[in-house]
Amino acid sequence: MEVGLTERLDSFVRKHDDRQLAALPLIVFVISLIILAITFASSGSPVKLGMDFEGGTMISMASQESVAAIQQKYADYPITDVRQAGSRIIMQFGPMNDELQQELTTDVIESYENVEINQVGPVYGASLQKQAVKAVIISFIGMAIVVFLIFRTFVPSVAVVISAISDIAIAAAFMNIVGIELSLGTVAALLMLIGYSVDSDILLTTRVLKRRGTPQENISNAMHTGVTMTTTTLAALVAMYFVSTFSYVLSPSFSQITLLSNISIVLIFGLVADMMNTWMLNTSILRWHVTSVGTRRRKA
Repeated sequence: MEVGLTERLDSFVRKHDDRQLAALPLIVFVISLIILAITFASSGSPVKLGMDFEGGTMISMASQESVAAIQQKYADYPITDVRQAGSRIIMQFGPMNDELQQELTTDVIESYENVEINQVGPVYGASLQKQAVKAVIISFIGMAIVVFLIFRTFVPSVAVVISAISDIAIAAAFMNIVGIELSLGTVAALLMLIGYSVDSDILLTTRVLKRRGTPQENISNAMHTGVTMTTTTLAALVAMYFVSTFSYVLSPSFSQITLLSNISIVLIFGLVADMMNTWMLNTSILRWHVTSVGTRRRKA
């Protein structure tokens, strides 16, 4: 599978010029930025914030009632989400005052069995939000510094940074489209995605700039290694997604592990975007850069 994918991707790159290769990733990147801008205009954040950052209450309990019935029953509370995971119902509520919180807690404990309640205060959520923003900013700054120190050449370094930014933007836009909220888990997934993105881009850039041979030969060699790395990671993430999302199919006593499910699906989509950005956008920029430098040297 990996060999077939690599051969098809290599053939695709060889058959298209630099502008054609860069067109699709740039279009997807621009669309992603538009989606993030629309979400920011409507909610004040480029990605819809989850309970970890806005505050609220998550309740999990054993119940045979339907999702619609549960949602109707607690409609007087600031309920934001209700979903079924095997034999359990998971409800999520927005911030509420202490009196309403106590009333909700008492009602659920008296009405259902095996109740689990997780509460995050709005002040603590705002603090976590600031820390998450700092973590992402520091990660990007650190990544850019390391990349520029490694290559010390403007165009290749900028290409790596642009690819990483595009990966994050596309993954965040995907979260908005499918309704995945920003939580501590998805922030961790986005930070991991920065690492995966830089890893494959540095592999490509190092092979093209520092190895002998034609640019296309070096790109093909890097592609065989890079695609193998990414598809191996994707296989593990797909397995983690199905186990964490559909474990209740094996046994009703199992429930969906929402944290792992969200982390894995965000990383899956982000890595697919990374393959596009690395082997189309970054490749086209590097191939153009190396060709331009070679042409100037021959003229000199």
